[in-house]
Amino acid sequence: ETSIELLIHYLASMKIGIIVTLLALSPASAFTALGVNKKKANFGTALYSGMDAYDAQMRALSQGASRAASPGVSPAVAQFQSNDDKGSQRWRKRTKQLATLGPASSSFEMIEKLFLAGADVFRLNFSHGEHPQKKELLDIIRAVEQKYDHPIAILGDLQGPKLRVGQFANPDGEMLQQGQIFRLDLDPSLGTNQRVQLPHPEIIEASKVGHVLLVDDGKVKLEVVATGPGYLDCGVVVPGKIKDKKGVNTPDSVLEISPLTPKDRADLEYMLSIGVDWVALSFVQRPEDIMEIRRLVIEHLPQATVRPHIMAKIEKPSCFEGDSLKKIVELCDGIMVARGDLGVECAPEDVPILQKQIIDECRDLGKPVVVATQMLESMIESPTPTRAETSDVATAIYDGADAIMLSAESAAGSFPEESVMMQQRIINRVEGDPHYHQYLQSFEPKHDKSSSAAIVLAARQIARTVEAKAIACFTVGGSTAQRASKKRPDVPIMAISPLKETARQLALSWGVYPDLSPPNSFDTENFRDMLRYACETATRKGLVKNPNDLLVVTAGFPFGTPGAANVIRVIPAAGPSHWDSSL
Repeated sequence: ETSIELLIHYLASMKIGIIVTLLALSPASAFTALGVNKKKANFGTALYSGMDAYDAQMRALSQGASRAASPGVSPAVAQFQSNDDKGSQRWRKRTKQLATLGPASSSFEMIEKLFLAGADVFRLNFSHGEHPQKKELLDIIRAVEQKYDHPIAILGDLQGPKLRVGQFANPDGEMLQQGQIFRLDLDPSLGTNQRVQLPHPEIIEASKVGHVLLVDDGKVKLEVVATGPGYLDCGVVVPGKIKDKKGVNTPDSVLEISPLTPKDRADLEYMLSIGVDWVALSFVQRPEDIMEIRRLVIEHLPQATVRPHIMAKIEKPSCFEGDSLKKIVELCDGIMVARGDLGVECAPEDVPILQKQIIDECRDLGKPVVVATQMLESMIESPTPTRAETSDVATAIYDGADAIMLSAESAAGSFPEESVMMQQRIINRVEGDPHYHQYLQSFEPKHDKSSSAAIVLAARQIARTVEAKAIACFTVGGSTAQRASKKRPDVPIMAISPLKETARQLALSWGVYPDLSPPNSFDTENFRDMLRYACETATRKGLVKNPNDLLVVTAGFPFGTPGAANVIRVIPAAGPSHWDSSL
């Protein structure tokens, strides 16, 4: 029996109501019946012969260059050539890119350039700036989205608690010597070379003898040698200078504080009012922190609006105690590997291992994961990255991350466009490597035993067997497209949704090309009309280039039922006039 027939028998044994165009046919006879010729698939991962040519193409695209349809061709073929610019590498990559916006990237022109250079999601960092500035950036992003008719996600990043020492009498700070005893206490008086205020009683209460405190991103390392009411006596392990208001990290302690400060709560309420698509929570220590922000989102969400997705930033060692990481991933909608604070509170040699652990946990549960911080740090001031940085970015892609992020490189650096473009170049180079696909397929995520998961698994196998160009998922909440992304298929996933919020949120997921279907663009009671719209959308997005290219389409009936995928069809991209009457 063919692999398709085995899949059909397997699905039938589960008593799933599935409609498959090739139900009773072998692949060869099915292609004959549909009048389709099999061709070797080209999924757009081939590299250009030289990076200079690649850069020239990307810059031409960013300036609005486009190719016209070739003269003398039939209308059926012309429609596939008219959107040839969508066949460029910017539109073919599977790994997504996040770009942080800031002073270097606050204009329409620059945000448009970043989008065309590869940015799929824009991050608004609420640690800096005022609310009106964030609204202005959001409006610009929406204008770019409308201009290019392509959903763009917006991530609002909450600052979280900032634990800092007080001020010193000496404005230049104090130099601590190795081995000396230095006291941290609640006394608000100015500090000396013997003591300073630590205005965080929760740190004093949680710290025990032997616990380590890191000051100024680990430049000074203290170890608690004695505790008392309102103070900690610490031995200086790594000497250095401490200045006013320097940060304190507590890698050994779980603090009894909320991850949401009063500022964060105000920022969260504002995010909900302007309509961000993702909210990133800093200072996550335990699963209860995710439950807290979810409760606040529900309480403050404006009526008749869709809930934004919640992203947990993993930056504390406590997230790896017991089964905490698994529970955090289960409770949130996505994860960010925040390697800045994680690299301070954990040993540097542990960070790559923890990064892989987080990515594997997210892939196992089908949650998108972003790798962030210092990815192309040198490009803040240099037009080219170091070789170590390019290897770091490539490693995150090989590990199977859904997305990679830029922080200061795109927000405040001298080369924001070049930084985004460099990440895209690395993505395309890695995704063109045969080893990349071997690594992806070597990881087998846990099987979801639902019927929808079985449909998605079947769609992936059918797409591989018939050499389809894309998998098209009709989805309302995004769960079907997320399941498809979890399986890391060989072809792009085109997620068609009537909700703009869903389309934007899916912009973060690996391999997903979201499409917002306008009202009344297809008849939800007529599956053949939905198939027509799938073909039109795939053509418009450049996912198919030939009338004989195949699409594997999944949907759920009744349409709009969350997670109810129960139909598969295989169709030529040419449209209804070329379809078999059984479709």
